[in-house]
Amino acid sequence: MDYNLSPQDIYLFHQGTHYHSYKLLGCHEIKWKNKIGYRFVVWAPNASAVSVVGDFNNWDGTDSPLKRVNKEGLWAGFLSDIPPDSPYKYEIIHASGKRRLKSDPYAVHSELRPATASLTPGNAPPYKWKDKKWQETKKHYNPYKSPVNIYEVHLGTWRKKPDGKLYTYRELADELIPYVKDLGYTHIEIMPISEHPYDLSWGYQITGYYSVTSRYGKPDDFKYFIDQCHQEGLGVILDWVPGHFCKDDHGLRQFDGEPLFEYADPRKSEKTSWGTLTFDFGRQEVQSFLISNAVYWLKEFHIDGIRVDAVASMLSLNFDKNEDEEKVYNSYGGDDHLEAFAFIKKLNQVVFEYFPSVLMMAEDSSDLPLVTAPTHSGGLGFNFKWNMGWMNDMLEYMEHDPLYRKWHHNLLTFSFMYIHTENFVLPLSHDEVVHGKRSLLNKMPGDQWQQFANLRLLYGYMMAHPGKKLLFMGGELGQYAEWKDKEQLDWHLTDYPFHQSMFTYVRELNKFYQSHPALFELDHDPEGFKWIDPHNIDQSTVAFIRQGKKDSDQLIIICNFTPNVYHDYKVGVPSPGTYEEIFNSDSEEFGGSHQVSGDKHFSFSDKWHSFDNHIKISIPPLAVAIYKKIDKEKIEEES
Repeated sequence: MDYNLSPQDIYLFHQGTHYHSYKLLGCHEIKWKNKIGYRFVVWAPNASAVSVVGDFNNWDGTDSPLKRVNKEGLWAGFLSDIPPDSPYKYEIIHASGKRRLKSDPYAVHSELRPATASLTPGNAPPYKWKDKKWQETKKHYNPYKSPVNIYEVHLGTWRKKPDGKLYTYRELADELIPYVKDLGYTHIEIMPISEHPYDLSWGYQITGYYSVTSRYGKPDDFKYFIDQCHQEGLGVILDWVPGHFCKDDHGLRQFDGEPLFEYADPRKSEKTSWGTLTFDFGRQEVQSFLISNAVYWLKEFHIDGIRVDAVASMLSLNFDKNEDEEKVYNSYGGDDHLEAFAFIKKLNQVVFEYFPSVLMMAEDSSDLPLVTAPTHSGGLGFNFKWNMGWMNDMLEYMEHDPLYRKWHHNLLTFSFMYIHTENFVLPLSHDEVVHGKRSLLNKMPGDQWQQFANLRLLYGYMMAHPGKKLLFMGGELGQYAEWKDKEQLDWHLTDYPFHQSMFTYVRELNKFYQSHPALFELDHDPEGFKWIDPHNIDQSTVAFIRQGKKDSDQLIIICNFTPNVYHDYKVGVPSPGTYEEIFNSDSEEFGGSHQVSGDKHFSFSDKWHSFDNHIKISIPPLAVAIYKKIDKEKIEEES
């Protein structure tokens, strides 16, 4: 076969089942007829001619044509006189004679924006990973029963150099990793780093799906960053965007002169509110392209998890369409995007077959059931879903003045009606602090003290609530300004006591979470949660139990969403004994009023809250307080 192409690889690609198609297509260094050079393979079925162009031939494809390999539209060729890291594109001639210059869909590296050419692979030796211990640990990793606390970050605006330039992947390894580790997070989630032309798309409008963005360095530099994360005990989750792509001329749109990666029917392809195009999920070569891309990041870059962006937009044929747009329906008369459903199930089946311990997270704003159920049970096959309902309800609730929160108590408790229907992640992400939505701190009502107290309460309630956790960068600083997406975080805020105390609080809260199995071991098991009192509407308080595998891990959680202090407050407890306060968001070191309870609390045998015993405590204002029963041995030692 010409150019060392395997007939089986070609067959699988066109069947939509080549899950390592990045090894077939694109630009690869090979030995052919006793020469070392680059093999180029591209899919362009509607082209009448395809050439490789670049500086090496003055961007004239006359001397570098590719050969059509099959009727399905693969083109291939071999060039031995091109240096490493050379810019190139495909010159594609449509049947009409129109000439197009396109970046390589499978390129692994690209020019720095605003330049748009792909780059031939460099000649450096393969990256040598040093994360063997991490990979061995992952084989036995059970995310459902482990702490998962995610720091979401946009690499370009987390921190910038004094001259405004961006940190490289390697520099971020030195700066970001120790910062996140010190804060007590378990994972870093990185907003998309596939090549994209426009900074303010934040990476969600992609042109190079296999190309690590040149903004921060080369592919090996990104591998180094991930390697360092693993050596420091941090997992890495990558935002991934299979739902749509941008329309820039050098990208995937009408790649060979006709709709190829996108649907030909504009009613199905156009995402008008975003100005992007939907992938043709029914096309088998597109399935190979996208599923291979997920495998590429997981295999070649050792990524630990993928957060799939905008799942709801994929599953509905008429997502976000206004009344003036012509709608389209499936063969059953509904607007479920059946091809997208099938694609997502196939994606998850393949990914979990290759990577059983991976985190596959759906950012899904719909109320579709069984998102995190296995495909063999009729589910979509993810293992986690962002709980957008919890996020929306809680932010709406917290924005109400505490005086009126009692009229909206259902927003506080409704999530517990469905919390065990899926494996949830509780997200306070970038989407909640941009485009005029205000920062989390600025959403909080009251004076400055109350705003910070409310924010501490929100974080504490999130940490106590069943589900894994996610906070967007800057949330730990208590920023007044929303994410500006052009500038770095407001690091100067740590010079001010309120903000420094918030930073301290987030760090201590995260460490408290990791050290208490009751807050994560049974997240997705109804046995891990039990109400004590969800009904105290007038005082806007709730009390509940979080339970780990061991009875001794049990925690009593009390949250007060008013600025009032409630003394001699009776709380039912599940067993008699002595209870002590082990965490209080109103502590002075966190910027609170220090309404803390240092004394031990002996239970009374009177019934309360459907329990046979209760304790009397003082509940701090706008705060979460956590109690734990003291072991008898500890009491005897202290006495």
